[in-house]
Amino acid sequence: MAGPEEKKPAPEEEDRPTIVETVDEEELYGPSEELLENINAALSAGDIPVVESLIEPLHPADVADLIEHLEPEQRKLFLDITRHALEAETISHLDEALREEVVEQMAPAELAEVVTELDTDDAVDLLEDLDADTQQQVLDSLPAEERVYIEQGLTFPEDSAGRLMQRELVAISDQWNVGETIDYLRKSEDLPDDFYDLYIVDGSQKPVGSVPLSRAIRSERDTKMTDIMDEELHLVPADTDQEAVAYIFRQYARVSAPVVDGDGRLIGVITVDDVVRVIDEEAEEDLLNIVGVSDTDFHAPAYKTAFLRVRWLVVTLINTLIASFVISRFEGTIGHYPALAVLMPITAAMGGNAGVQVITVTVRALATRDITPNSNIMRLISKELAVGLMNAVVFAIILGAVGGYWFGHVGLGFVLGGAMIFNMVWAGFAGTVIPLVMDRIGLDPATGAGPFLTTTTDCLGFFAFLGLATLFLT
Repeated sequence: MAGPEEKKPAPEEEDRPTIVETVDEEELYGPSEELLENINAALSAGDIPVVESLIEPLHPADVADLIEHLEPEQRKLFLDITRHALEAETISHLDEALREEVVEQMAPAELAEVVTELDTDDAVDLLEDLDADTQQQVLDSLPAEERVYIEQGLTFPEDSAGRLMQRELVAISDQWNVGETIDYLRKSEDLPDDFYDLYIVDGSQKPVGSVPLSRAIRSERDTKMTDIMDEELHLVPADTDQEAVAYIFRQYARVSAPVVDGDGRLIGVITVDDVVRVIDEEAEEDLLNIVGVSDTDFHAPAYKTAFLRVRWLVVTLINTLIASFVISRFEGTIGHYPALAVLMPITAAMGGNAGVQVITVTVRALATRDITPNSNIMRLISKELAVGLMNAVVFAIILGAVGGYWFGHVGLGFVLGGAMIFNMVWAGFAGTVIPLVMDRIGLDPATGAGPFLTTTTDCLGFFAFLGLATLFLT
């Protein structure tokens, strides 16, 4: 029996080109402009049901982004309306300054409810910035076991593995087989929401290996867990700095890593989502510190931002005064050749910019351990000296020719070119050595290297230029 005839497309349909709709990448993630407009309109109208319906389908991280995009008055109204419906994860995703603003509006009992819904690492991150009284009130409202875990987390140093780790993990006896493990996973009610590795522990709770969850569910039930485990664990002591933790994850492509106490017992696990945040924070911190900004402070009040930045502006003022003193020693030379005052900033500026480039590369290399104070230092210094010299020669020729032609004085061009070579080569050397020395003596190279370098390139740049002018032009 013949079936129904297939409908053939009309000729014009066969020739019609397929239309592929493209979506703006900015619309795929985070709150769209349309959503922000609708939220603002609903807030202005006081339409609470509309506000709640608009945020209901959003991921907690996107709700946090939405809050950060609102104007202060609208933000306060939004939080008053939706605070009862905000997920705990949304609060943990907020910028630190805004998170403090939200937390200050919540009673300790409300905060305790939020904390109970978070993993221990996020709970510790939320509680660590509270004042002592509020923190204790929240802790007193928590179940005993969870309170103990969080209190222990707060005792670890800031920015350490102990603060990053979550206590929720899956530990399996080294006597179990795959079948026993799977039965345990199915029946247990205390498992983490998400986990990637099963950690094998001995009788004293010391980790002896790990098994990826995917490997366990593909293995036969009677297979011993110790037969399929990875023995290379990369154990992380609880007091390890978070930069070292990030290095372990990056170097060995880890998804999770076990954290152990001083006796080697398994006490927690760090997962890759937290390490991604650490890598982002550390890179941002290094970048901001180089230019003298200690934090993004985007959402902080103006007076706090002013206070944080004024310290570095004071350092800049001192640097400027020192440079001005150097210039004052050559008043007579400048009086004979006023053109020197016009060309003088060029040398210092080129040296400073060249040095900042080198410092940025060096600080980042130290953070990623591409270089260490005990290895390949001379190769790095030699390279930066060579790069500085090559760039210096190029710009010395260009600017020397421009300066000589501009003021009709060949000697002035040679003086400018000579000073340029000296200062840019020095910038290459200092931009490498200053961060290395600071790292060796235990200081953060990203924080202090920039001001030190600027002082030297400015002062030496002016001194070289005006000193050469004094020697050869007067």
